[in-house]
Amino acid sequence: MSRLRALWQASLNATKKALTGTMEDLMPPSEKYIFNFNSKEELKRWHLYSDSEYGGLSTASLEISNAGDGLKGIFSGKLSVDVAEDSSWNITRSGFCGMRSKKFDGFIDLEAYDTIALKVKGDGRSYISTIYTENWVNSPGQQEDNSWQAFVFVPKDNWYIAKIPLARYLPTWRGNVINAELEMNPSRVVGMSLSVNAEGGVPGATSGPGDFRMEIDWIKALRTK
Repeated sequence: MSRLRALWQASLNATKKALTGTMEDLMPPSEKYIFNFNSKEELKRWHLYSDSEYGGLSTASLEISNAGDGLKGIFSGKLSVDVAEDSSWNITRSGFCGMRSKKFDGFIDLEAYDTIALKVKGDGRSYISTIYTENWVNSPGQQEDNSWQAFVFVPKDNWYIAKIPLARYLPTWRGNVINAELEMNPSRVVGMSLSVNAEGGVPGATSGPGDFRMEIDWIKALRTK
């Protein structure tokens, strides 16, 4: 067979395969890594925040460390409900810390997925998982990203894969749930965060001021249906 004929035949076979392929062949993978805390380079993708920016006394850190089972992320610190005496901020609440990813270069498209999964090991506290999407809920004058939040309970001392359906994330604005029927646009995800509050959370979880610590292996998007 001539080379030209071989190329033509290969092209024909590829076309036939594309036309006769199943929908399964066209679907994205059933899971997609969003963050993997197995390298110190991962630290460059995150920044920390806490009530200390507004006169609070809570502290937080994020490091990549090997506790004997490979490199993992460690988000830890101390929650305080007190406010600095010389604070110029008139804050009404204190006692929160968080780690937020820097904005993605463009968007992450999670349209093909229905669940966020996190492999974590913690302290029995309840944490908050936040997804930030392109601003299309707020008015044009508001430059903040839209935020969608869900609680995630992190059991103490054991690795646990928490699975949060995207449908469970509620629209919020500055920590308060928006009382309206809104739908997330998962094709325009611009960032994520994990945070912890001294108060609130799911029933039975540890709460109150004091130390917190959560180890993170990875964060993925899953297609479960």
